[in-house]
Amino acid sequence: MKVVKYFIITLLLRTAGLLSLRSAQWVGKVLGTLARVCRSQSLKVTNVNLDICFPDMTASARQQLARESLQHTGMTIMEIPLMWEWPVDKCLALIREIDGEDLLHQSLNSGKGLILLAPHLGNWELVGLYFSSQYKMAALYSPPNMAEFEDYMIKVRGRLGSELVRGDRRGLARLASILREGGIAGILPDQSPRGKGNAFAPFFGMDVKTMTLASKLMQRTGAQVLVTYAERLPDAQGFRIVIRKADAGMDDPDSIKAATAMNHSIEQCVKAIPAQYQWEYKRMRHRPPGELNPYNPDRVC
Repeated sequence: MKVVKYFIITLLLRTAGLLSLRSAQWVGKVLGTLARVCRSQSLKVTNVNLDICFPDMTASARQQLARESLQHTGMTIMEIPLMWEWPVDKCLALIREIDGEDLLHQSLNSGKGLILLAPHLGNWELVGLYFSSQYKMAALYSPPNMAEFEDYMIKVRGRLGSELVRGDRRGLARLASILREGGIAGILPDQSPRGKGNAFAPFFGMDVKTMTLASKLMQRTGAQVLVTYAERLPDAQGFRIVIRKADAGMDDPDSIKAATAMNHSIEQCVKAIPAQYQWEYKRMRHRPPGELNPYNPDRVC
């Protein structure tokens, strides 16, 4: 049964990979609109997140942002098969501009390793492709629930030589080694972490469980850190790679201070293009003990 499921999923991905960017984004917009019209769980989670993160925004403005967010999430879903199935050169040709490349060169010229924080903003798959096409890079990943799908994912994401490492002790040791060699480590920093490597720190004003991995890697290796994302340009024009400085203090031995600096760095990027953030993710579900779960107010964390 798992083999059949794997075959069906990869067939759908390869079929979607035949689309043009314009067609894929159009289908994605339709999917996002259906998610709103059908009052899906994604819409409910999005509304909760926007109420928490933008309390000063008018209700009508939040509704408009929710509509745009669902459409952008639909576009992201439909773009992933393109990033996985298109030839690499064709994917990279979608990049129209790189903003902040001087920051990247300054960091790499220092001779130290570089941690790239790539939040779920815009098209993060294209971010990974771009940097792995230019530099020696390793990226942290969580294995999918379907074991058969893991090999396919590693193959398509690593086809430029990027090394994918699991988020376990062995994988983290490998990331540290690459950083000490002056390489780049890519991390998705806005997921609720598992295990003990976390701290409760504010994200848009609410204390949530936040990973401390980047901070620990900086302390162990002396690596520098930048934040990056691929902004989706209007009318299927392509993407703009944006590279920004992270807040000072991410290497602070105090895990709460370090996590606060990281979250604030992510916030600044999200505020630049809020509609392209993945608001459909339950980022606020893990809060300090005794606090209410905002997605299920009857539950206490």
